[in-house]
Amino acid sequence: MNVAEESNTLLDAGEIDRTLDKMADEMANFVGDARALALVGIQRRGVDLARRLAERIKQRLDCEVPMGALDITLYRDDLQTIGPKPVVAHTDIPMELTDRYVIIVDDVLFTGRTIRAALAELADFGRPARIGLAVLVDRGGRELPIQADIVGKNIEADVHDRVDVLLEEVDGTDAVVLVRGEKK
Repeated sequence: MNVAEESNTLLDAGEIDRTLDKMADEMANFVGDARALALVGIQRRGVDLARRLAERIKQRLDCEVPMGALDITLYRDDLQTIGPKPVVAHTDIPMELTDRYVIIVDDVLFTGRTIRAALAELADFGRPARIGLAVLVDRGGRELPIQADIVGKNIEADVHDRVDVLLEEVDGTDAVVLVRGEKK
């Protein structure tokens, strides 16, 4: 972190846990029949969040919720700006999506461009009955007309700020941190 940046924790591990419980309850009500529900996480942290949410829904409804993972790298509208050799992670959609109620899961919703790319890629795997969006944090600042159906926490963040979601699976701890950037 450079000298011009300051940070504060928006959610600690306990708050993330309670937020995911609330989100799982909302997802369980997203569709009348939970057997028609599928979660698709966006690589990286969206996949880990989707896994946690699927487990919570299973506990509540005693129903296995199929889960997949999307890597949207090759569907980005700014692919040419990330360099000649983009790092591509794994896409894995092990279930049929046609006629399912699919919820895309991501960590932070900002401009909407990641979700636009996820929707484009998801179309390659079938035609769901309905697609929803669940995000742990909605920080505002949309560039596209995209909104989440299920939001863990809404925050106000300046365009220069960064919202870091830290997850045990990747970072060794759970937290959501707002890092204030230097205003230009």
